[in-house]
Amino acid sequence: MKSDQTPINPPFRGLVWLAVVAVAGAAIALLYPDSYQQDGGHHYLFARWAWTHQTNFVSVWGRPLFTFVYAFPAISGYTATRLFTVALCVTTAWQTWQLARELKFERAELAIPFLFLQPSYLLLCADAMTEPIFALIFIIALRLHLRGRVLLGMIVASLMILARPEGFFLGVLWGVWVLLDRRNGRAWWRRIPSTLLLASGMAAWWVAALILSGDPLWIKHNWPPDWQLGGATYGRGVIWWYAQSLPLIVGLVLLVPFVAGFVRLFKQRRFGTGISAFLTLFILHSLMYTRGAFGSAGYPRYFVCVAPAIALITLAGWNEIEERLEPLSRFAVKATLIVVLALSGLFSLFYVDGWGYSRDAWAVKEMYQWFRANERPVTRLIWCQAYMDILFDRDPWEKPTFSADTAHNIALLRESPKGTLVFWDGETGPAWYGLRPADFETAGYIRLRSQSYQLDGLFFRDSLQGHGGRRTQEMHLFYKAQ
Repeated sequence: MKSDQTPINPPFRGLVWLAVVAVAGAAIALLYPDSYQQDGGHHYLFARWAWTHQTNFVSVWGRPLFTFVYAFPAISGYTATRLFTVALCVTTAWQTWQLARELKFERAELAIPFLFLQPSYLLLCADAMTEPIFALIFIIALRLHLRGRVLLGMIVASLMILARPEGFFLGVLWGVWVLLDRRNGRAWWRRIPSTLLLASGMAAWWVAALILSGDPLWIKHNWPPDWQLGGATYGRGVIWWYAQSLPLIVGLVLLVPFVAGFVRLFKQRRFGTGISAFLTLFILHSLMYTRGAFGSAGYPRYFVCVAPAIALITLAGWNEIEERLEPLSRFAVKATLIVVLALSGLFSLFYVDGWGYSRDAWAVKEMYQWFRANERPVTRLIWCQAYMDILFDRDPWEKPTFSADTAHNIALLRESPKGTLVFWDGETGPAWYGLRPADFETAGYIRLRSQSYQLDGLFFRDSLQGHGGRRTQEMHLFYKAQ
């Protein structure tokens, strides 16, 4: 039985957990120097060069909120930017912990590891992707809403659309929350005008785009061509795709307390905002991926947007599990928690370590160091992986605009000036642009160096269901001497 003087959620434990996840995030940032896929590096480049190309601040693909916020740490380089993401994710964990305390959830401090041990959240906690900043805006706005500061909550929530497209759909859901809020004594139809605050972020984007571009239809004209209703640019999936991806979203071991928490909260009609936010994205992305709509690619990382809600639902489930186990043995409860956290940590670390794309950075860096030791004057850099350009710290917009037409791309290579350096690989370049090493020699470039690499994970060598295992890659340097 708890003493009346003993707080249900002692703050010291939460502070310890924040320190642990901060160290873990920083370690990931330093051990894996690049994003797990090309998007992270490109988002960094958008932010890094936004001061030169100012329309980057209002780019549809670049995401205005991400670009504006990250343009400041990007001045200090890629590593500093990724450590900034770690700080941002730790702040999200603190916000999630505080909301758990305000909701009177016991063991509120466990919301912190339940957040970071979501495999996709750990994967992005030291990346330059857009989902983590969305999650921070989401949890701040949600806390404001639940504390009764509804108008301010809507203003903050309006920023979600500036971070990711999911912000539009969660913004609509937010409007429903406001209209159905029983704390407000006014009739629901009298609250409709106030919901226009949810469009304030979009209005600010439109004004900024008009000022920076001079085009009142900038957002429409800048819309990515592969974001179409039925484009299926990145393929399609079955309707249950995200259901079977839940172990990568919630965690393989944490899936049990998540389901228990979902059922418990649903029956108790508690935390309906968090449950409905998760369900909105789950249903939305499941439907979109069946058609490949708006560039939907089936990535589990999309759910990092509502990772704080997932963590709180998981916490509710764990509390129920503890309540059932506690009469048997307190030792068994503590031992079970340690095993759950340890297995979840191993599974999430395997998920991070198993991504082959992030290992390419080691090969890219080795080739970069070789070039620095055998340097030649460079007037233009052509590259196929963002990390290549990041290391050279050159304006990415100096690269010709390649297409899927190989002949067109070879013509652009021939037109490039003397001193053009080509940094290419054996996978991304051929897949995206149809250009292979022989094509550069055909275009009049000399081969400076080609190297093959066998890239293993730092902690795990074997693969599991196609994830992980050794990655074979090639790197090439070509130079236009005349």
